[in-house]
Amino acid sequence: LSCVALYYTLFRPAIRKKADPYLTRRFRTAGHLRRLLNVYRIYVSLGKALIDRAALGIKGPGHMRIECPDRDVLAGLIGEGRGLVLLTAHVGCWQAAMSALDSLNTPVSLLLHREETDVDLHYFEHNGGPAPFSIIDPRGYLGGVLEMMGVLKRGEVLSIMGDRVFGDVRGTLPADLLGSPVRVPLSPFKLGSATGAPVAVLFSHKSGPDSYELTVEDVMRVPPEAGRPEEAFLPYAARFTRCLESYVQRHPYQFFNFFDMWEQK
Repeated sequence: LSCVALYYTLFRPAIRKKADPYLTRRFRTAGHLRRLLNVYRIYVSLGKALIDRAALGIKGPGHMRIECPDRDVLAGLIGEGRGLVLLTAHVGCWQAAMSALDSLNTPVSLLLHREETDVDLHYFEHNGGPAPFSIIDPRGYLGGVLEMMGVLKRGEVLSIMGDRVFGDVRGTLPADLLGSPVRVPLSPFKLGSATGAPVAVLFSHKSGPDSYELTVEDVMRVPPEAGRPEEAFLPYAARFTRCLESYVQRHPYQFFNFFDMWEQK
C-alpha cells in the first residue's frame, strides 16, 4: 500500500491533484514538500479504508471492531417513532458505519448515486450477498423524495451524504467550509422539517488497526416547514459544515471526498 500511494503521489499528477481542493484549505501554510507528504498520507489512509471495506465484506463484520459510544443516542432518536435522518459524509469508512446500524434493528435506506463507470465494490458486493440496506437513487422520480418520505413515515432510518450534491443547484444550500463556500443538499433538512424526524450527523473514523468508531456529532431538530423560505434552513447547513470542520481538525487524513466541493458552477 505504501509503495502504491507513493507511486500515485509522485508520478500521477492528475490523481495527486484530486486531493488539492481539500488539502490546500486544510493545510494553508504547507510548502511543496509538506504538500506532497500530505497527499501521500491521505492516499495511504484511503487505501486502508478500501482494504478494511473489502475485509468487512469478505470476512464479515465479526472480524472488525466497530464501536459506537452514541448507540443509545441513536436508539433513543429512532424510538421517538418519527424516523431518523442520518447525515453522513465521505470520511473514515462510512460503509463500516452502515454495517454497524444492523444492531439498531431498524430498516435503513441509503440515498446513493453510482456512476456508470464506477467499478468500485461496496462491502456487501465482495461476497455476492444482498445489500443490507435499501438504496434510493437520487436520479429517480422527483429525486427519490417520495421514497425518502415513505422511509421516515414508517419510522425507519434514512442516510444521506451531506458532502455531495446532485441535480439542480436549487436543491442545495450555501455554507462555508474551511474558509470557502460550498453547497450542501437541502433535502435532509426539508425532510426533517416535513416529517418531524431528527437529523443526526454521524461520522466514522479509523481508531485502530482493525477498528472504527462512530460518533454522533450533532442532532438537529428542524421546526415544521409551513411554507418557510429556504433561507430558514441555512443555519442547519452551517451546523453540518461546522461538524465537518471539527472532524477534519481531529482526523485530517480521513477526509475522502475527492470531488471539488468548493467548485462553484
